[in-house]
Amino acid sequence: MNEVKDSATTITFARPQAFSDMVTHYCPGCTHGIIHRLVAETIDELNIRERTVGVAPVGCSVLIYNYFNVDFLESPHGRAPALATGLKRVSPELIVFTYQGDGDLASIGLSEIVHAANRGEKFTTIFVNNAIYGMTGGQMAPTTMPGQVTSTSPYGRNVEEAGWPMRICELLSTLRTPGYIERVAVHTPQNIVRTKKAIRTAFQNQIDRRCFSLIEVLSTCPTNWGLTPCEATNWVQTNMSPYYPLGVFKKPEPRIEV
Repeated sequence: MNEVKDSATTITFARPQAFSDMVTHYCPGCTHGIIHRLVAETIDELNIRERTVGVAPVGCSVLIYNYFNVDFLESPHGRAPALATGLKRVSPELIVFTYQGDGDLASIGLSEIVHAANRGEKFTTIFVNNAIYGMTGGQMAPTTMPGQVTSTSPYGRNVEEAGWPMRICELLSTLRTPGYIERVAVHTPQNIVRTKKAIRTAFQNQIDRRCFSLIEVLSTCPTNWGLTPCEATNWVQTNMSPYYPLGVFKKPEPRIEV
């Protein structure tokens, strides 16, 4: 009889400790799940899970507190930066991040994020831009592309009536206050790697108490776009990326070692 030997099993891809063992509610092909995982991996790698608090407002990510194994607070629509500001000022030792969609941050919460960035509040914002209101029925958002069909723009966004899509990174980068502002995407493996690096930099800035950080992530919404998941990733590349160029728009001045 041949002897059976147990071989050691090496796990190379496992659930981050910052994740809960839950099935998410997101639609097939939605890239919220990818962004969630990148945030969770970063929290684990920086060993900050026990002092991290997330803030989520209304939107597709409204149930995010079910999926993360960290403390979470729920804020009114658009008010996540205000809640994060209060929490961070009261307990500066905490690592605080907001997770906001474009309908939330760029519309009802626009003044909140602008003033938080201008004050230099030292928390981190993950801004998910899928060019549409996802949870509430696919209405036109401040980030909806010119000509894009939505439930409230059935003939496509008319820029003469609705204005041009808002570029949040470009807007915030004009502020004099130091900050870290970068736009990334998750529609290809290469871009996912870059997104992970940007998210880690943003959290590290907070750990070092350096500056406000916002990472804008171009994401997909196959359901409300009326596309398949594969078509949706292509749509990000061909339609969103030219108008929303990827890259670093603002970074803090390098520290001078004394």
